[in-house]
Amino acid sequence: MSVEDRIRAEIEGHPVVLFMKGTPQFPMCGFSSRAVQVLKAAGAQLHTVNVLEEAEVRANLPRYSDWPTFPQLFIGGELIGGCDITVELSESGELARLVADAQKA
Repeated sequence: MSVEDRIRAEIEGHPVVLFMKGTPQFPMCGFSSRAVQVLKAAGAQLHTVNVLEEAEVRANLPRYSDWPTFPQLFIGGELIGGCDITVELSESGELARLVADAQKA
């Protein structure tokens, strides 16, 4: 399986996927930590990929998604963005709706 196929399988196989540095229990950067916090608060059943342990994913995801930084959040197969966008969506209440809709589908 190519790394692109692996990335696609992760995104299509889970309603909410966060490609992050570290794990939800042990985030390795403040942006990843904050994204996990707001996703949990929004009720997300979160699937994560630790890009620090997946060098090929870390190297290729920015090309796949056309988004240069981590974390990267995908909901319902679509790129949502990074930490700042995730926090903004949380503050507006939109994140909880997106998560709920994706987890129902």
